[in-house]
Amino acid sequence: MSGTPQTLATTSAFEVLGPIMVGPSSSHTAGALRCAQVAASLVDGDVTDVTFTLWNSFAHTYRGHGTDRALVAGILGLDTDDERIRDAFDIAHARGLSYAFVVAGDDGSIHPNTVDIDMKNARGESMQVRGESLGGGKMRISRINGVGVDISGMYSTLFVAHRDLPGVLAALTNLLAYAHVNIAFCRTYRTEQGGQAYSVFETDGAACGEVLPVLKNLDHVDFATFIELPGSASSLSPGVSTPELFDDGAQLLDACRERNMSIGAVMELREHRLIGEERARASMARTLDVMREETSAPLANPTPSLGGFLGGEAQRVATASEKTRLSLLGEVQTVATAKAMAVLERSASMGVIVAAPTAGSSGIVPGCVLALAEHLDASDETVIEALFCAAAIGLNLTTSACVAGAEGGCQAEVGSAAAMAAAALVQMMGGTPEQALHASSLALSNLLGLVCDPVGGLVEVPCQTRNAIGVAAAFSSAQLALSGIASLVPFDEMAKVMLSVGHALPASLRETARGGIAQAPSALSACARCGICA
Repeated sequence: MSGTPQTLATTSAFEVLGPIMVGPSSSHTAGALRCAQVAASLVDGDVTDVTFTLWNSFAHTYRGHGTDRALVAGILGLDTDDERIRDAFDIAHARGLSYAFVVAGDDGSIHPNTVDIDMKNARGESMQVRGESLGGGKMRISRINGVGVDISGMYSTLFVAHRDLPGVLAALTNLLAYAHVNIAFCRTYRTEQGGQAYSVFETDGAACGEVLPVLKNLDHVDFATFIELPGSASSLSPGVSTPELFDDGAQLLDACRERNMSIGAVMELREHRLIGEERARASMARTLDVMREETSAPLANPTPSLGGFLGGEAQRVATASEKTRLSLLGEVQTVATAKAMAVLERSASMGVIVAAPTAGSSGIVPGCVLALAEHLDASDETVIEALFCAAAIGLNLTTSACVAGAEGGCQAEVGSAAAMAAAALVQMMGGTPEQALHASSLALSNLLGLVCDPVGGLVEVPCQTRNAIGVAAAFSSAQLALSGIASLVPFDEMAKVMLSVGHALPASLRETARGGIAQAPSALSACARCGICA
């Protein structure tokens, strides 16, 4: 196994092929919801009043992406796949939650998707939290009451607010030891010596319910809570590794050679060691069920999108004339394209989808894999192994590059998804792991520099047709690799190239709707007629 350090050794496949979520955006909807969900859990009691201050990409596109609904839904405790997210404002009114939004504008010193969440409970106690949406539904809490912290919610996390006094930390750790809670990492942040402090413990699973009341009664402890988001890899603590873990192409190929396995088989074995075989099988079964539904329902019954730009396009591709289908894309790629476009229609109407690795690129992997599976009459086991292969590529890109449009442009979303799908197609066709990685690298290279310029900030135009182009890139790259054509630049290097190109893109071309197609006169005119962001 390669000696390269493993930086995302505990990230589940279902955080790459996921989360399962209500659209339209994994970073602006699912990630935003999780920011608010974790923030609300840091408040003692229910939140009664909240103000969201939006920065950078959030400030420019929050209405079109449903970020406002998602943030309120997170405070209310809804999960990313809850279809009531679209009704979050009504639910808030019914529950007596007062909310407001403040557009702060741009600040290049903070993350592109940043929200400050100011909350009060029924007793008038306040809490200020800064959340960052990192792409693909992932998030980070970076500030609490002005103190810099680092809370991801990816693991069972105990948060304790206390005074910075001698003996407090020892009392906390002793109590956790008495309750048989194993601490993987502990970090303490403070305003000043002897002032307010926050201790964050990442643990092997959440403690029993009796622990929190005792913690709260300790001297100098103000508040304590456990944070555990759905999908967190809490069964394996931070820093724990198994031989199947990897986060670059070199480590991945080493694992395949050592075990004489495909990429998908190695990734599946890794997931079994990570979260348990039963949980892994159940999670993938649900993922596959949602993928089949998201790729088929809009073809039978198209639904207009929130912005009104989409609705029925996928069905028109699926029912194109035989001459068009066979002369241009061919039968399998035509089906894959239609399925991919269908997912974007479902997402843009706030339907339930699988982010793969993001909502904006969610059609490419299921479109490619399910279309080829139908053509080959492949078994569910073959499909599942192909999806695990795609997840392995996505994990590597999450580690070495990025998958968020606000950070790396559309190349980070559609490019990553095309790379994931290309590898899965090669594996389904009996190609080698080396060929699969060549296909991924080729797909990335041919979508390099693709900008993220959604009209009106909506994940509709050009997102839907870019998923179709992502399908084409995946099929072309897979066929090239299977024909013996190798990428001159290896996969690991290509991932870093994509990251550097993404960082070189101006902010106007990274999901802010302030450049590219979004600023074309026809797009601005259509956006004005839509009115959803007004």
